[in-house]
Amino acid sequence: MSIAPVDPTTTEAWQALREHIQQMAAQHIDLRTWFAGQPTRAADLTFQAADLRVDLSKNLIHPRTLTLLLQLADQVGLRSRIEAMFTGEHINVTENRAVLHTALRLPPGSPTLMVDGQDVTAGVHHELTRFLTFAATVRDGVHTGVTGKPFETVVNIGIGGSDLGPAMVYQALTPYRGRIKARFVSNVDPSDIGDTLAALDPETTLFIVASKTFTTLETLTNARLARAWLLEMLHARGVVTSAETATQAVAKHFVAVSTARDKVAEFGINPDNAFGFWDWVGGRYSVDSAIGTVLAVSLGPQVFREFLAGFNAMDTHLRMTPYDRNVPVLLGLLNIWYVNFWDARTHAVLPYAQHLARFPAYLQQLTMESNGKSVRWNGEPVTTTTGEVFWGEPGTNGQHAFFQLLHQGTQLVPTDFIAFANPPVPLQDGDQDVHELLLANCIAQTSALAFGKTPEEVRAEGTPEAIVPARVFTGNRPSTTIMAPALTPSVLGQLIALYEHITLVQGTIWGIDSFDQWGVELGKALAAKVTPALKGEESALTELDPSSQALVQYYRSVRVHP
Repeated sequence: MSIAPVDPTTTEAWQALREHIQQMAAQHIDLRTWFAGQPTRAADLTFQAADLRVDLSKNLIHPRTLTLLLQLADQVGLRSRIEAMFTGEHINVTENRAVLHTALRLPPGSPTLMVDGQDVTAGVHHELTRFLTFAATVRDGVHTGVTGKPFETVVNIGIGGSDLGPAMVYQALTPYRGRIKARFVSNVDPSDIGDTLAALDPETTLFIVASKTFTTLETLTNARLARAWLLEMLHARGVVTSAETATQAVAKHFVAVSTARDKVAEFGINPDNAFGFWDWVGGRYSVDSAIGTVLAVSLGPQVFREFLAGFNAMDTHLRMTPYDRNVPVLLGLLNIWYVNFWDARTHAVLPYAQHLARFPAYLQQLTMESNGKSVRWNGEPVTTTTGEVFWGEPGTNGQHAFFQLLHQGTQLVPTDFIAFANPPVPLQDGDQDVHELLLANCIAQTSALAFGKTPEEVRAEGTPEAIVPARVFTGNRPSTTIMAPALTPSVLGQLIALYEHITLVQGTIWGIDSFDQWGVELGKALAAKVTPALKGEESALTELDPSSQALVQYYRSVRVHP
């Protein structure tokens, strides 16, 4: 999409929203009063998206707020940009690429989608069949290690989107794990790969090296360390005794997720065991591509297909549902409301499900790498604040950590509570259903944030007057509650796609390209200049800034080499 984005601050809706918030403030913003005056508020502001029940009623919105936000969406061309994404237009402008992660989850039998002269639908299903078939051969013991033993552990070596997504999903779908366990290595800190390998049997370990270009520094460093470990351990057992047997071992124990088949072959991996994806899939949008091979191996092909079906259900909701009932559109617009009109700087995601412990970290990359931009897609500076810091922890842990700030701090933090009606592990503590205890905390926290506790209520409890102010909760702290029947593969796919589309909505309003990530490149390039200085090259040291020089010199003075 090469046309200039609409500057949102110049639209009639933006100006009306500015006036609207001033009017709300003048009339006193009070969720207690609003609920009392709108008996059907909860029902009116609760929406269904596939299996997700989404309650927006505890947000700081009037009916007119949503009307104006929807007008803003129309005036910046949200509908046309969403359609442009689904049809393969090059909306990733700075890289001149289509954005087609939605194509990765098209169900079998979907109409042909032609993009840049390629049949995307056929290509997606061809590659899906390849890596799911491979996963089945590993799970069935057909593809084994070099000694003929079936694999018991699969280690995914990647970073960024090649790690955060699969690692989060593997933890989220703990009840669906089978015989083959998954481990994840991402950090170039040698402790990561070292600690992982220490617990493994080389004869029963499969490695997946996930790097689209097969050049990522951290991933290739860890892959070489894993290869050296494998060969050393197998040599000690008398399995690898020659260059030929070493080659056979690497070919048996390593596969790749990459499109650079030549580099894959140079590493020693059989190119037939390299599974690819496309330039139109950004790393943070790739968990449902071949990047998910580790999930297909550890959780099974059928679970992976159910996972894809969940994504597609949310894609269909986004594309087909009127915007006044469209959950990702409404949530994306609400985020605009808080960032640009309430000056919110962060957004908390609070899953009341321990298996979703890594979901906030996953969303950090998805949202902040996508919308942490200061120029619009035509290269002009943005005209308003963009992005917000996403963070969070599972409930109830967070209640005993940072909820103090949420309830009584000076910063407005919109929050998303995520909960499930049915637990994966139902337990009783005497007569108490423990999952009901968890849900009671979730629901109670949303009420406490919304409605607070007045000075009169505090005094009525017999609180000494001197400490009444410390025990007052102002309320009017916004939250959204997302609930589903259970955390299934499909529901997890729906949740991920929901936040993908929220990110798109926000990026479109701000007029930024949510699908490039140039901001991660500079530091990586500079690291290549620092490394020689750390090794002792004086000429490299003199090229660094004074602060970096001092840090390198300190490192040299205290480093103890093995």
